[in-house]
Amino acid sequence: MHWLRLPAAVLALAGRHGTLLAAASIFVGLCVPPLSAAIKPYLGEVIIAILTLAFLRVDPADLRRHMTWPGLIAASTVWVMLIVPAVLGMLFWSLGLDRSLPGLYFMLVLQMSAPGLMSSPALAALMGLDVGLTLASLIVSSAITPLTASLFTHLFLGTALISPLDFGIKLFLIIAGCALAATIVRRIAGRTFIEAQRERIDGLSVIAMSSFAIAAMDGVVGHFIADPLLVVGLTALAFALALGMIALTALVFLHAGRARALTIGLIAGNRNIGLMLAATGFLVPDIAWLYFALAQLPIYLLPHLLKPLAKRLAANR
Repeated sequence: MHWLRLPAAVLALAGRHGTLLAAASIFVGLCVPPLSAAIKPYLGEVIIAILTLAFLRVDPADLRRHMTWPGLIAASTVWVMLIVPAVLGMLFWSLGLDRSLPGLYFMLVLQMSAPGLMSSPALAALMGLDVGLTLASLIVSSAITPLTASLFTHLFLGTALISPLDFGIKLFLIIAGCALAATIVRRIAGRTFIEAQRERIDGLSVIAMSSFAIAAMDGVVGHFIADPLLVVGLTALAFALALGMIALTALVFLHAGRARALTIGLIAGNRNIGLMLAATGFLVPDIAWLYFALAQLPIYLLPHLLKPLAKRLAANR
């Protein structure tokens, strides 16, 4: 079975260098538009793969062992899933974006209502941050997402663009279906085998994340040629929101330790917009898709850029 060792080694290597490969995939998508266009029709399947692999990475026993900070997990969930969306929604609404830029407003509401990235535990591991806290917070956030996302989309979008009930049901089916699939695989393969494949599972996650990023870049180059100021402006907005939420959240949770504060900040600043798009059936206005694509830049680049800081904070905690 020597012929199986090379793919396994490649996956393990990808898992160890996930932040760099994920960041590089953005530029692959921008430089090779035909590849982005070819992968885009399978974006829904890629999202399902990412979610399923993330749940496969979750060991229920490990999760229970990390529930040693229930107060912090509860506080981070309330902050990420309730307080931040409410504040941002009021800000976007007060600025009149619902009237001046309804397509962008629609995507911003989806972004603020989304949970953290399902790849957050893998990224936390690669950055040397608290995987247990990330994992526990993510599971709790994902569990309540159908309710909180339905609430905020109803409050800030109404029922004209999307039915809160249908939206919540679709989110639940996606999340629960991926969790069930991962549970079945874990039962069949066995815990010992899954634990031995952690790096390779991370490698598969990196490949799926990279495919997602490449597909999301479809059309960005064309938009930049047609209206460079719009693309630059939306990119600046995406980075400002991500960095602002990371910094503000880190300050709010500084009492828990700088490394844990940064961990929660990354969850708050990097949201799983793809999950929300999957629940809408990817039927969004053109400017909304453009912002979604550009929002991947901070999602994929910031973990790699912040990795040295995270390593230092983790070493000093």
